[in-house]
Amino acid sequence: MPQSDEPDATQPAATPSDPTPQSDPAALARARALAVLATAAPGDRLVVRAHHGDGARDALGELVARTPRTVSIATRRGTVVVPLDAVVAAKPVPPPPAPRPRRT
Repeated sequence: MPQSDEPDATQPAATPSDPTPQSDPAALARARALAVLATAAPGDRLVVRAHHGDGARDALGELVARTPRTVSIATRRGTVVVPLDAVVAAKPVPPPPAPRPRRT
């Protein structure tokens, strides 16, 4: 099927100086992540990916606190405070699996 040079009327056009989430997948993922964090209740199990140095770091655990600038996640290794301006992605996750019986 040939590609049309016509703009897609279903999505607003983004200008290079003003990228919208529709035109920037990273901005869309970040907007979704911040929405997840804004609606999550304390005790909800989440995974949060945030910029850390030259890479990213994940925090997997229960949400224990939220401020206007940070979220705190209780992980197996302790509580991790994640600045919201560093968040790249976040999503709810199911509870951990039950422990397996020991093999004998």
